[in-house]
Amino acid sequence: MRLSRYFLPILKENPKEAEIVSHRLMLRAGMIRQESAGIYAWLPLGLKVLNKINGIVRQEQNRSGAVEVLMPTIQSADLWRESGRYDDYGKEMLRIKDRHERDMLYGPTNEEMITEIFRAYVRSYKDLPLNLYHIQWKFRDEVRPRFGVMRGREFLMKDAYSFDLDYEGARHAYNKMFVAYLRTFKRLGLTAIPMVADTGPIGGNLSHEFIVLAPTGESEVFSHRDYLSFDTPPADIDFDDKAAVQAVVDKWTSLYAATDEKHDAAAFAQVPAEAQVSARGIEVGHIFYFGTKYSAPMKAVVNGPDGKEHAVHMGSYGIGPSRLVAALIEANHDENGIIWPQSVAPFKVGLANLKVGDAATDAACADLYAKLGKAGVDVLYDDRDERPGAKFATLDLIGLPWQVVVGPKGLAEGKVEVKNRRTGERQSLTPEAALNLLTA
Repeated sequence: MRLSRYFLPILKENPKEAEIVSHRLMLRAGMIRQESAGIYAWLPLGLKVLNKINGIVRQEQNRSGAVEVLMPTIQSADLWRESGRYDDYGKEMLRIKDRHERDMLYGPTNEEMITEIFRAYVRSYKDLPLNLYHIQWKFRDEVRPRFGVMRGREFLMKDAYSFDLDYEGARHAYNKMFVAYLRTFKRLGLTAIPMVADTGPIGGNLSHEFIVLAPTGESEVFSHRDYLSFDTPPADIDFDDKAAVQAVVDKWTSLYAATDEKHDAAAFAQVPAEAQVSARGIEVGHIFYFGTKYSAPMKAVVNGPDGKEHAVHMGSYGIGPSRLVAALIEANHDENGIIWPQSVAPFKVGLANLKVGDAATDAACADLYAKLGKAGVDVLYDDRDERPGAKFATLDLIGLPWQVVVGPKGLAEGKVEVKNRRTGERQSLTPEAALNLLTA
């Protein structure tokens, strides 16, 4: 993509309303625009990152055996009355009426709707286990939306819902999502620690939050330091092997880790002092097992092997892709801007032409741009007639993993400069060597 043809509304000054780094950098880098309190339009650069995150989330959900669906944003209040949550949920639920005066709501979550879909089609235990997920926008009318997309009112959520005949099956479904989440966050370039957590309005008696440590985290968390160096489950893990999956969960729950709501000071005191981590954390995922909380009142039952009807055991599993964009920036930035992990970067390479209109630099950039594109490398080519300093500042701000700088001085020696955004390392390479490096 040529920057002269792209929509990238960079801000030179820090927005006054932005309290944390991710909000400030997302606005400055032209990733989002606030349309009203806690509601944002996603601009091209931000949308590319969001879609990269969605892709990784989707791959790991599919790998675990979950099946994708898509549910609507607007739900009938009748479903929530069946479960008993309509009056209990609170003011965070945006309640509306349609033109026929029917009570509707903008979904804050989808337990009721997925249960209704399940009960309409599944009758036998032979159709279990089942895990259905979607990636869809949610709305919660936060009393004080803040921190940009970190705590907005409208947000994108991957929510999965498992259905099993009994607790044993449901626990395996929970464990599979636990492992899938570990893999997902590591692929995104984040170290997320699973912590015992409060179930909140979702309900249930088993829950873990996946927490990324960051100074701007919403709450205080407590954990053993060794979690930061645990190995991620491999891509070829067999999700149908209950023992293998359980072993991963056992390892990742073997040491102390809890959010402030579940913190046990006495238990934490037993952790060696040098291994104690007390920090702020950002929740990037939350999983729940809640048994028959929704299936029993909504009569989501299957015929069991004993010939009797059984209310299915359920769990729900959430990841917030829009929130993850902010979490990634909180964990990956410096004083000059964002530093994207390569897996989610909007472009892999930023190509800067330092003298637009010069025949040699134009030709060299055009050649690199074409060859990188042919090799499948996503490139943002800064072909604007701007001073070099402005181009360097833009590339540092938007955080692309690699920068290639082409100017008359370097070309006179047959070289271009390649910079690694994360390490700051610069190399003077021939165009061919640069291509080899960037396409490896």
